[in-house]
Amino acid sequence: MDILNKIVADKYKEVDLKKSLLPVAQLEQSVLFRRTRNSLASALQNSSTGIIAEHKRRSPSKGTINQNTNVGQVAIGYQKADVCGMSVLTDIKYFGGSLEDLQLARASVTMPLLRKEFIIDEYQIIEAKSNGADVILLIAAVLSKEEIKTFSELAKSLDLDVLLEVHNEEELHKSIMPSLDMLGVNNRNLKTFEVDLDTSKSLAKIIPDDFVKVSESGISSLEAIRDLKQFGYEGFLIGENFMKTNNPGKSAKEFIQKLK
Repeated sequence: MDILNKIVADKYKEVDLKKSLLPVAQLEQSVLFRRTRNSLASALQNSSTGIIAEHKRRSPSKGTINQNTNVGQVAIGYQKADVCGMSVLTDIKYFGGSLEDLQLARASVTMPLLRKEFIIDEYQIIEAKSNGADVILLIAAVLSKEEIKTFSELAKSLDLDVLLEVHNEEELHKSIMPSLDMLGVNNRNLKTFEVDLDTSKSLAKIIPDDFVKVSESGISSLEAIRDLKQFGYEGFLIGENFMKTNNPGKSAKEFIQKLK
């Protein structure tokens, strides 16, 4: 968990600095703060494919994936490909993303946008809303049960969808609560970075049906998605598979057409 602990430690410093520069009252003045969300959970439930496409320039496990993209163009490409929503990484230090990426994506498309971030403070949830997100990600590995409850309830009060990510059964049991919309299972082991889709399969049976099930990481084939659908998964987060190509939108479109 070293890399995760490092990211979280840096995140606390980053958020403290942001709070001193841009107070919550100012975030709440944003025009986007009054936007009605476009629900990702609903989009997944009404879709035959369930693809959430990601914008990701780099990652600690893979290094550089694609530094040459225009996030607005990628967003437009993804929307044309008929994805259910787009995940936008906003962490600068480890993933090369930013809140500007979220703003640019929001200015370019109407589909649901997920702010993919390591959320450790209520401030980041208000920040997500004020920058055009429809959905926030909460990661069970870095939050206590109380934090998950507080953060998810705040998100619901701000008209945001909540995707809660787990890696194992222990995290799942502490996380199940009514203020979540989607439960995501990350197939990547955070200690070794190895990916195993059996993680999604084994946890599927203990995720209550009240939640939309999402499988994340390591999904690169049509077979994997068809297989996971049999375990009740309605959402599939795919980043690297599209981002490592010259035209992420085009590769997403080709993938989705084959899936249909």
